[in-house]
Amino acid sequence: MFGKGSGTEARTRVKAKRSPGERRSSHSAPISRHRKYQRSTPMLIGKACRFGGRVRSCVVKPLACLFTTSSNMAKSKFEYVRNFETDDSCLRNCYIVVRLDGRNFHKFAEQHKFLKPNDNRALGLMTRSARSVMEDLEDIIIAYGQSDEFSFVFKRTSTLFKRRASKLMTHVASQFSSSYVFYWKEFFGEQPLLYPPGFDGRVVLYPSNHNLRDYLSWRQADCHINNLYNTVFWTLVQNGGLTTAQAEERLKGTLAADKNEILFSEFDINYNTESAVHRKGTTLIWEKRDETTIKRTKLPKGEETEMAVTRSRRRVHAHHCDVIGEQFWTEHPDILEDDNC
Repeated sequence: MFGKGSGTEARTRVKAKRSPGERRSSHSAPISRHRKYQRSTPMLIGKACRFGGRVRSCVVKPLACLFTTSSNMAKSKFEYVRNFETDDSCLRNCYIVVRLDGRNFHKFAEQHKFLKPNDNRALGLMTRSARSVMEDLEDIIIAYGQSDEFSFVFKRTSTLFKRRASKLMTHVASQFSSSYVFYWKEFFGEQPLLYPPGFDGRVVLYPSNHNLRDYLSWRQADCHINNLYNTVFWTLVQNGGLTTAQAEERLKGTLAADKNEILFSEFDINYNTESAVHRKGTTLIWEKRDETTIKRTKLPKGEETEMAVTRSRRRVHAHHCDVIGEQFWTEHPDILEDDNC
């Protein structure tokens, strides 16, 4: 009656299983035996199903199936759309020039009441924004700006953003635009910024020092032509009593010599003595200069004293000078890279 035990005990009795590689002696003592080769099996997880209080089946799945690795997560059936992206890497061994121009800045200047023919506040804000771009992207070796435009020259050996034109242009444009808004009050005080300005950009490559210098000369010549015209135009309007239409008609077909003559003979203005920032534009370059600071130190007896400490620091500095001739490039030979690089 007690040999097989009750029904409940029979259902719960568990038969001991032998582990792989184990055998037993005649006295049932386990004798361990290590197999020479053992296969590694994945960890399994099971789910039991009960019917009428008893386990009827068990579904077993590898544990790895429940998780996805990061490499698998990064890929999907939609990843093929990346094939539509174009390769816009700039040609190697070329200077990369990103030029920004104010979008519809004539309207912007009128609505913010910029002074004519030149507003030093607006020019100063443009220069401050350009300096912010150079300080953020140290691969820019020189920048030149005038009116509502600025050109940024990346060194020939730059690998920034893998030389992708779209990355370089959008980063320069966004940094410049946000800086223009950020530093507005520094130059215009309490005058409100009525709406955010916009700047469009383009990328141009120049393979040689000669090409790059010609580009910068072109922009500075454009600065001279535009500023001379604007100076005479607004002088005729503000001091000569002409309307804008009459001033435009007066200057139609005139050459540079004619405009200089109008300024000098009628208004006693020598154009060559006008502000260099208006006539030459602004050139930004990296320069090392000594900076002296006062540092407080303690003497052995506990007394404090002040000492002047001079250090050489690399900063962005502005120049309002001629970049068409040789003098500027002779004074700053480290700007351009060797054409044989």
